[in-house]
Amino acid sequence: MARDGGRGRRRGRGELEGQVLGALREADGPVTAGWVRERLGGDLAYTTVVTILTRLLAKGVVSRERRGRSFRWTPTADVARLAALRMRRLLDAERDRESVLASFVSALPPGDEQVLRALLAIPHTDPGATER
Repeated sequence: MARDGGRGRRRGRGELEGQVLGALREADGPVTAGWVRERLGGDLAYTTVVTILTRLLAKGVVSRERRGRSFRWTPTADVARLAALRMRRLLDAERDRESVLASFVSALPPGDEQVLRALLAIPHTDPGATER
């Protein structure tokens, strides 16, 4: 597992993905894996950065385009979307979704619970649906 800037602290699960995505979002346009590596302090192996970018590509939160012998990477989502994808993956791995969701909501602080209730009150629209 990667270390954080030589300080000896291990990154939490998914933290590196968030950092890579955050670096991409700070870029003025498509950038190389080398640029991302430098932006994160240069302590990560280049192959580690490419692996993380490839995982983010599979999750649909970045895109890439070939330029010469390398790829240029661009974010297609923000860190919040990445966190939501992680939450969804965890939920999908459980058989009793209702119990998991109930436990999740009951563990929320009051402010977060109110935000969730407000979001649930907004009518859901399916971007893939077509009007008849």
